[in-house]
Amino acid sequence: MRWTRLCSAAVSAAALSVLVAAPNAATAPREEPPCTAGTAPYQRELEEELGLEADGRQSPEDCAAIRELQRRLGISPADGRADLRTYRYVLADRVRRDPAERGGCPTRAYRVTCVDLNRQLLWVQQDEGLVFDPVPVRTGRDGLETRGGWHRIYWRNIDHFSTIYNVPMPYAQFFDGGQALHGTEDDLFSSGSGGCVNLTLADAEALWDLLRDEDHVYVWGTKPGTGG
Repeated sequence: MRWTRLCSAAVSAAALSVLVAAPNAATAPREEPPCTAGTAPYQRELEEELGLEADGRQSPEDCAAIRELQRRLGISPADGRADLRTYRYVLADRVRRDPAERGGCPTRAYRVTCVDLNRQLLWVQQDEGLVFDPVPVRTGRDGLETRGGWHRIYWRNIDHFSTIYNVPMPYAQFFDGGQALHGTEDDLFSSGSGGCVNLTLADAEALWDLLRDEDHVYVWGTKPGTGG
């Protein structure tokens, strides 16, 4: 009997220690893994954005700061690499925060979908305000550039399929001939489209919900690496 009581007491004490220790284990801060990404093509630009020494060379401190920036902007993976994807999201955030960065797109009392070929960004503005925040896009590649100037959306097809390129074009909103705003699962940060303005599927769906037939689209600039 005495042995049973001692065992019970020992078990109770052990259980109590687990209950006491568990919250401490759960709330203990996890050690941040080291940031190991090397120097990437947009190193200097992101160093300047973050107020770091702009020497164009990655350091552990640079990597950690870029990783934190990526987390703030919702970029995945947040690996600290100064790549084109991160740079484009930084540009989009800059346009969102600063009205002066939207100067290439005309201000009107009606909605204007702004397609900036220079920075490969799209947003929608009305008067002085944003009604669709800036997002990265992919426009036409060399020889198949997205056509500049004023356009209007003339046909929308939520589940379009291109027989020319044999690819799906979800949330397609056509604004000039065969050129449309539409979603894609392809990488927005490599190569180019056949002239359409490609968005992520989530962005294309949100833009579909916002725009209507006869809405205005304004395209300007030159996609990097193309002739016009």
